Amino acid sequence: MSKIKLSETFIKDRVKLALAEDLYPNGDITTDLLNKNEIITAKLISNQRAIVAGLLFTKHTFSQVDKRIEFTIKKRDGSLVKKNSVIAVIKGKTSSILVAERVALNFLSHISGIATKTNQFVKLAGKKCKICCTRKTIPNYRVIQKYAVKLGGGTNHRFNLSDEFLIKDNHIASSDLRELVSLAIKNKKGRKITVEVDNLKQLKEIIGLKFDTVLFDNMSIKNLRAGVKFVEKYYETEASGNINLKTVKSVAATGVNRISIGSITHSAPAVDFKLEI
Repeated sequence: MSKIKLSETFIKDRVKLALAEDLYPNGDITTDLLNKNEIITAKLISNQRAIVAGLLFTKHTFSQVDKRIEFTIKKRDGSLVKKNSVIAVIKGKTSSILVAERVALNFLSHISGIATKTNQFVKLAGKKCKICCTRKTIPNYRVIQKYAVKLGGGTNHRFNLSDEFLIKDNHIASSDLRELVSLAIKNKKGRKITVEVDNLKQLKEIIGLKFDTVLFDNMSIKNLRAGVKFVEKYYETEASGNINLKTVKSVAATGVNRISIGSITHSAPAVDFKLEI
């Protein structure tokens, strides 16, 4: 899988774009009414129990608005925080802090939301089963969302379409399953091969071919358990398809190696943070 590069330059560039969106074309016309030289101390506080994630984005948002702002981090990225926990202390001009406030909180709320939801799945799945994200991400923000998954204890699936062969239902609908898998093996060049199956009949068609992972999609617990038992000595196993917090524990109990869940990126609720002056 491609390595995710979350460099300082990348973070600064994303923050710059977000601030430009918020301040175009005339800046913060409301904050301009205030005394621009007043120095204040504000606290960044969590309004709920959560995994805090994305603090570097928050820090760089304040520093891009005003390099003189002091941003003191009180909680580590990826740590569990309780309701009313102080996440960071910010000291600087009132006007600068208020200009940066919403963009900083947006980054922190979204990234923490993904990390928090991922962590909920991770705890329910147990230590023997990995929780993986998918490519169901906001365009151009995949690297940030997959970073959040890692902070929540999850595992990154393929980053893009070049990372590995993933033969899915629509590929199979357009060709012969066994032939597709054979072609992937022929063109492997060091990449992993994952094959999605919807039923045990499909599984029997490809058993014995030299690929890496069987992806069981939208299968019942009974069939999933049977499928895992049938191939666990030969392939890594993965489950996917409408798995939620109520069902993930029973899916993990089938013995599957990993579970891929789109909702941890595309539907994670934002964590509620506030800036208190």
